[in-house]
Amino acid sequence: IMGNVLEGPRRERRRVLAGGVPCWATPHREALLLDDGRRIDEATATYLAPCEPGKIIAIHLNFQSRLQEFGGGAIDAPSYFYKPPTTLNVHRGLLGRPAGCEYLNYEGELAVVVGRPMRNLAPAETWAALAGFTLANDVGLHDFRDIDRGSMARVKGMDGFCPLGPGLVSGIDVRGSELRTRLNGTVVQRASLDELVFGIDELLADLCRHITLLPGDVVLTGTPAHSRPMQPGDVVEVEVDGVGCLSNTVAEVPAPAHAVGHQPTRSRVVRQVALGSDFTEH
Repeated sequence: IMGNVLEGPRRERRRVLAGGVPCWATPHREALLLDDGRRIDEATATYLAPCEPGKIIAIHLNFQSRLQEFGGGAIDAPSYFYKPPTTLNVHRGLLGRPAGCEYLNYEGELAVVVGRPMRNLAPAETWAALAGFTLANDVGLHDFRDIDRGSMARVKGMDGFCPLGPGLVSGIDVRGSELRTRLNGTVVQRASLDELVFGIDELLADLCRHITLLPGDVVLTGTPAHSRPMQPGDVVEVEVDGVGCLSNTVAEVPAPAHAVGHQPTRSRVVRQVALGSDFTEH
């Protein structure tokens, strides 16, 4: 029987490759202590995601500051989209921006990981069904926004567009913690998790009314204002007090080999969403 994920002491587990084999480890100072007794240097560790989700579910707008940035009013109920499991990426993994694209945006978020099957739970019951918390970057390539019509299938669904990590943390109450995103060391997003329009327990209870959430599934809880484009070579970090710091580097990758379907665009809508309050008509 799992305990309440909010109740201490704090516990953190990380998943790494050691000798080509996936291993669980516990961080200890500058090292990772593998469950088999080995000790490896954290700085040179090759990370894996701290879960294996069958489903990754994200919410469209869930921070007051993000709503205000886009001039939105009150929202009656949350709306969601799926990110395929192939979006999964890792701590220190590369974020690929295809050649010919401009608007690859960061979105720092807290992610929750399901620990046991969840169906028809009340909000207060959801905490005990969680395995823990991790960090996420809900990366989006807005050059493809004109054709996705809200589904986020290409904008948010490309390979590697959901880094998670570095570890899975339990035994902390994240409510009220601060979320920060840094780009090349400069804080570009900052907000308290108290600013969520819909709380973590409410999101989980809403989803599991009709969708069974299974162990390993991930729910992304939303990003604050000031999501902006990244450039090749940029280092983006997502941090939440008590949970850790997720780091990724942007790299340019080749454009798709075949010019089929919708191509990248720079329409007014694309620029408006990618640039937020920095958008101008020029």
